[in-house]
Amino acid sequence: MEANLRIRRLATWTIPVSIFVMGLKYLAYLLTGSVALYSDALESIVNVIASVGAWWAITVSIMPADNNHPHGHHKAEYLSAVVEGVLIVVAALLIVHEAWGALQNPRTMDEPWLGLGINLIAGVINMVWAGILIRAGRAAKSPALLADGKHIMTDVVTSAGVLVGLVAAIVTGWAILDPLLAIIVAINILWQGWHVINASVQGLMDVGVEPAEEMQMRDIISTNAEGALEVHDLKTRIAGRVTFIEFHLVVAADMTVGDSHIICDRIEDALHEKYENSQVVIHVEPEDEAKLPLGTAAVPFA
Repeated sequence: MEANLRIRRLATWTIPVSIFVMGLKYLAYLLTGSVALYSDALESIVNVIASVGAWWAITVSIMPADNNHPHGHHKAEYLSAVVEGVLIVVAALLIVHEAWGALQNPRTMDEPWLGLGINLIAGVINMVWAGILIRAGRAAKSPALLADGKHIMTDVVTSAGVLVGLVAAIVTGWAILDPLLAIIVAINILWQGWHVINASVQGLMDVGVEPAEEMQMRDIISTNAEGALEVHDLKTRIAGRVTFIEFHLVVAADMTVGDSHIICDRIEDALHEKYENSQVVIHVEPEDEAKLPLGTAAVPFA
């Protein structure tokens, strides 16, 4: 519960931080008239909208299961991440539209150094906050928080590239570098948007854990399954911060229900200790009735 509250608190604070950074970047654009800084400010508007979406999704995802959602509301976070990915793509297209017009008529910037200084401050704030969100999102397995953090970190990379490029434009006097930088920013945003959407879609399609993590689960089950004979048909799926684990446990035909239940409790406790947000379902089978699914192999216990 404490972890859920911390995630929601971070998502809440992301909204005013994003608004403040957006204000700084828009001010930098107004001072300079730079199309590249305009593109950076436009991406910050997406950050604000995405932060509100992430806050909503996390608020919904931590709600307890109910009659209509017996497995919980965890996948709400994936919806937020998909929307964020779509917004990133829209922002990239708007940037390209603006940059194309500036390519036809490049112009020098007004107050370039003041504008770049303000944009640098905004980038530093974003870098610190993105690091906090990414670490918290990975630790809590929160897709919405992680997507938000990665998007903001993309903004940081974008800002750094824009600053370097605009300094070069000021020094050389090549005004055309400004709209060219904006187009490069748009391409980078499109690439990141694709990654965000793809990761979210995989989650909505019940992607399983990585092979290395599945082997770790098998080791935990084997270590804590004293008294059982083998396990087969291990299946996993990830839904937001929750990992669902399901498998068949084969026991001796003459084992009592009580004894098999003790083994199951021991395995479940071990899995919950390793995977805090996990739900475990174990199907117990007597050895004389165990049936392996086609193409799978049982893992006997030593």
